[in-house]
Amino acid sequence: MSVTLQDIFHAQRRLRPYLAPTPLEAAPGLGPQVWLKLEQVNPTHSFKIRGALNAVMMLTEEERGRGIVAASSGNHAQAVAYAARQFGLSAKIVMPIHTPARKVSGTRRYGAEAVLYGDIYDTAEQHARELEKLEGRTYISPYNDPRIIAGAGTIGLEIMAQNPGITRVVVPVSGGGLMAGIATAIRGIIPRAEIIGVNALSAPAMYNVFYNTDYPQNPDTLAEALSGDIEGDLTIRLCKAHVDRIVLVDEDAIAEAMRWLLREQGWLVEGGGAVAVAALLSGVIPADDQATAVVLSGSNVDFDTLQQVLAS
Repeated sequence: MSVTLQDIFHAQRRLRPYLAPTPLEAAPGLGPQVWLKLEQVNPTHSFKIRGALNAVMMLTEEERGRGIVAASSGNHAQAVAYAARQFGLSAKIVMPIHTPARKVSGTRRYGAEAVLYGDIYDTAEQHARELEKLEGRTYISPYNDPRIIAGAGTIGLEIMAQNPGITRVVVPVSGGGLMAGIATAIRGIIPRAEIIGVNALSAPAMYNVFYNTDYPQNPDTLAEALSGDIEGDLTIRLCKAHVDRIVLVDEDAIAEAMRWLLREQGWLVEGGGAVAVAALLSGVIPADDQATAVVLSGSNVDFDTLQQVLAS
């Protein structure tokens, strides 16, 4: 099981009737050659819709007929719910009980049944896999699935088409599906491009894998979309093959990035979606003249969290 550049081009063809390319917007406050890839303008306000739609379109009629089950802390949930509604499928999404209310209501608004279960993502995923067996539903992973990864990889194709001069891409990392997809696409088109992943210090699973460290996971984080351990080897193999390095940013840097994006660029971005900007603002990735695309992965921030960030 793997994902190739050809798989990503096929995903782009499938998605074209449903999704317009997201803008690549200049961000002079981050540097003279820095652009933001605005994934928050997608339906469901996250990059996750790309993988969810691609996965659902690739299901067999038998798999569709059994209905879908997934586990998610929010953005994958809404994306799967949206994709299921597009094709008239039943969807049940298991979400940790601490999932922000905005993401739970969004999932239900798109027509899926949201099941709140467990304190952390891993527990919710375990319950979803149990429902897969008990109810015969088709499980769609948020990251360790070649269809999900190929859908996310279409972001890389768009970046290269919108600005062929890009030589560095900075991407938020959680389970690794977004990073794996983009890195596979970018590496296949521009082999010498630098590809950097950004973990929240409070959600450091991929960093720990890369560098054999044991930083603890903290579910109470601004980057709640990046919470959860990585499981399965597909995303890990692809990230190790194509990503140059992973860096960490702390909670203060993430909060400042959220404020900066709202103040300077006019974009509301959730903590997990702002970590790549946090790495540049804080100097974790040094400012230079390298042509850089920075992925903003989503904007589904809970209102209480937003108030907390703006007040600090």
